[in-house]
Amino acid sequence: MTIPTVDLRTWRSGPPETRARIASTVDEALHTAGFLLLTGHGIAPELRTTIRHEAATFFHLPPPAKEPYAVRVGARGWLAPGAEANSYAEGAPSPPDLKESLSFAADEPTGDPAVDAEWFAPNTWPRETPGLRDAVQTYLRQLRTLSDVILELLAVVLGEPEDFFTRHTGHPTWGFNINWYPALERVGTPAPGQFRIGAHTDFGTVTVLDRQAGRGGLQVFTDADGWQDAPWDPAAFTINIGDLMARWTGGRWRSGRHRVLPPHPDAPAEELMSLVYFYECDPGTDVRGVDSHVYLRAQLDAITVD
Repeated sequence: MTIPTVDLRTWRSGPPETRARIASTVDEALHTAGFLLLTGHGIAPELRTTIRHEAATFFHLPPPAKEPYAVRVGARGWLAPGAEANSYAEGAPSPPDLKESLSFAADEPTGDPAVDAEWFAPNTWPRETPGLRDAVQTYLRQLRTLSDVILELLAVVLGEPEDFFTRHTGHPTWGFNINWYPALERVGTPAPGQFRIGAHTDFGTVTVLDRQAGRGGLQVFTDADGWQDAPWDPAAFTINIGDLMARWTGGRWRSGRHRVLPPHPDAPAEELMSLVYFYECDPGTDVRGVDSHVYLRAQLDAITVD
């Protein structure tokens, strides 16, 4: 399995032959795995370090202190242990995912009361971590800009005008999860078939992931090689496309199927934290005959553990 690294600076400034080579590399990667690594994005690592530090303060609070922030999947707040099972999106029964999340989403109203109530509600910011809000909001502004740049790159790769996708991201929805994967010594032995996150594909256009390396980390599935550990570069974001993007390309590209392994017995104290930005599009966008947000809501409901 080959998941290539793409340097965004080279894409932006390179000569035509270099851009053509990068485009071919991206096209092949998204056809086979739905994943690539992205460097040259210009987002400082210190900001991600701050977010992890602040979020860790919250996640290590005793459960009663976190309970007031508890929500269901798709809402804004704390997703407690047992709230989510991503493999449900594939119709596969499994135990709940071994993780907790702080979940945020688009919160700038459109002026349409019905749309705003469903997709642009205010975010919840834990009082116990006062430094989290500014760091996350700064990071999210940068990721919104980066995601549009990625969509412009993908449009060019497809031979379309640069705004082929971004003409549908004037006021998009997005989600942002800070996923905490507790240590084995905290959660105990996983149940049979239980993962930190079960096998699934994401639902939107592109996902921008900042992750940590570990024994119980990310794996990617391809038809040729099955499940393999994803490559990791501390300077790179891991990028994968979701179901809406795969549909938008008529199946030319595949929605990246992935999972996060359970905590490993050889690393009982390992805990990891991922910063996961799910980019979508404007509510009501027609993606080859499917209402994008009817689809998104159905998938969010599907992975909810009742």
